[in-house]
Amino acid sequence: MPVLTAKPTLGDLLKFELNASYNREAVTLKSGTSYPLGAVLGRITASGKYRLAPAAEVVGDEGAETAVAVLLEAVDATSADAIGLIAARGPVILSEAALVFDASVDQAAEKDAKKAQLAALGLVVRVAA
Repeated sequence: MPVLTAKPTLGDLLKFELNASYNREAVTLKSGTSYPLGAVLGRITASGKYRLAPAAEVVGDEGAETAVAVLLEAVDATSADAIGLIAARGPVILSEAALVFDASVDQAAEKDAKKAQLAALGLVVRVAA
């Protein structure tokens, strides 16, 4: 019998949100990648666009190394900038298992740093089933 695998849903990521009208924002995602649900994002200072938050500063994308939001939907921005819905401020509780980090964020300490940056905004990451 084949094994069926479901794609992650918003319910897998978002465990608590006080007020969607306050917690969420629509933002512009930088082109060049397909962003998954749960992507940990940073904001590029010069353009105001969002991208996956890298472990360290990237030339041309300064500012994005600080995690400031989590994407609440999958968005394909491979060929052009796209609009995406983010959790921008808390109180929000997110499932740790549903977060997606930039490929450069591959050490536990780097992931912990990103989660701490999110927590400062009220986006609290918890281990959830």
